[in-house]
Formats: sequence, C-alpha cells, structure tokens
Amino acid sequence: QVLLQESGPGLVKPAQTLSLTCTVSGVSITTNPYYWAWIRHSPGKGLEWMGVISYGGSTYYIPSLKSRTSISMETSKNQFTLQLSSVTPEDTAVYYCVRIVRSRGYDYDYWGQGTQVTVSS
Repeated sequence: QVLLQESGPGLVKPAQTLSLTCTVSGVSITTNPYYWAWIRHSPGKGLEWMGVISYGGSTYYIPSLKSRTSISMETSKNQFTLQLSSVTPEDTAVYYCVRIVRSRGYDYDYWGQGTQVTVSS
C-alpha cells in the first residue's frame, strides 16, 4: 500500500520560504517509473500543478513558479520536499503531494491528504 503524507507549517509569513515534506511509504521514491509532484488548490487559482521530481532526481517547475520553487528528494528518508520562497498571501492554498505514474499517459494515482498553508503576517 502506497501512502503519501504532507507535513510542514500551516502558517508562513510573507517573504519567507515555505518548506513542506512529503513522506512516502510503500514504495521507494527512486523507483522507475514514478514521479513525485506538488499540486495546490486555492480559491483564486483552483487546482494548480506546481512541479515534479522524477525517480532519478530530475525536476520541472511551471514557468510562473520556477524562480521560487525547489523540489528535492531525501532518499534516505523516502521523502521529497517543496520549498517555495518569497511567499505572498496568494500562495495560501491546500498543498498536496502526489505520485505520478508514466505509462500510456500520466496517472495521478496516489495523493496525500493535503495540508493547508496560510501566508499571513
């Protein structure tokens, strides 16, 4: 059974860096063909795909966020992390970590429960 669970602060001050961790159980995050993504949902933007890290450590971020976003793997802990710098209230959202399986297409097969992050002073 694969389980993803987000953890991190629920409140971040503007201009600081948001750091979230996704702990994965049931499968190694370095296993081909899995990819590990961060997705967020907010009332203003809806569901927004942020970026992904592959089983081999390659990353991709959407252009609007790539200057502020870093996704890394902590393989010894079977975790991957999101760092979003220079946050503003517009970054307030529920953040999800998600597994993606590339087969014929992309299957978002496992999701974390989501964690609310509020950016406020």
